[in-house]
Amino acid sequence: MNNASDLRTFESHDGPLAYRDTGSGQPLVLLHAGFLDHTMWDDQIPALARHHRVIAPDARGHGWSANASGPFRQADDVAALLRHLAVGPAVLVGVSMGANIAVDTTVEHPGLVRALVVSGGGTTAGPGDPWTDALRAAQFAALGAGDIGGWLDTFTLSAAGPHRTPDDVHPHVVRRLREMAGRTLAKHTAGEPDFTVPVPDTATRVKEISVPVLALNGALDASDLIGMAEHVAGAATDGRVTAVEGAGHFPNMEQPDAFNQALEEFLRGL
Repeated sequence: MNNASDLRTFESHDGPLAYRDTGSGQPLVLLHAGFLDHTMWDDQIPALARHHRVIAPDARGHGWSANASGPFRQADDVAALLRHLAVGPAVLVGVSMGANIAVDTTVEHPGLVRALVVSGGGTTAGPGDPWTDALRAAQFAALGAGDIGGWLDTFTLSAAGPHRTPDDVHPHVVRRLREMAGRTLAKHTAGEPDFTVPVPDTATRVKEISVPVLALNGALDASDLIGMAEHVAGAATDGRVTAVEGAGHFPNMEQPDAFNQALEEFLRGL
């Protein structure tokens, strides 16, 4: 549906960053999961752009955006894009890593955020799920061994979650995930430094969030990842929680109609 010809770029402090910008109205920023890119939102962009200005960036080091050559914060990249476009405050919608970036942006640049939607992430809160811990260990081991195929297999497993097998995830979704992850992995080399700088103390600082928050998780995701999003909603002044049935870590891809409906209902109430 989308390809590189749809993308725009802006010059950041450290190379060009890519994004899609379509539709008009209230600005809505879609933040993708780690190792993926803006095309994970292919089932949302056309639907949401009917009533909103939809901005879908590729995070630094992902998709068509430049790799980092020095320390950076993803939240600052989002803020720089919004200031470049002279839009805001915007609604931020993030899945997994994108949820973490959305929360970081909200606590670090609150004037740029009107509302927040988080799924399968947000901030570390409570103990890890043993399933998630084992999966991450397998992913690190595969990357350390240079086993890209094995790593992609673990990534597919993360989409299924602890209650299913990868065979339970639609092959079209699996293919898209592997294509995106493969594209991002191809941008990097083994052993290169990770220049990402974390935003500190977000688990506590979410209490500062005064904008409406929706935790919109896949019902079949791991308990700790669901808990991260729910922690953000529970700590915020105006927080709500809902679940997308029949979906794991990427509910917007597995159940796009249900995800879109829940998101649109939240947006109409703003």
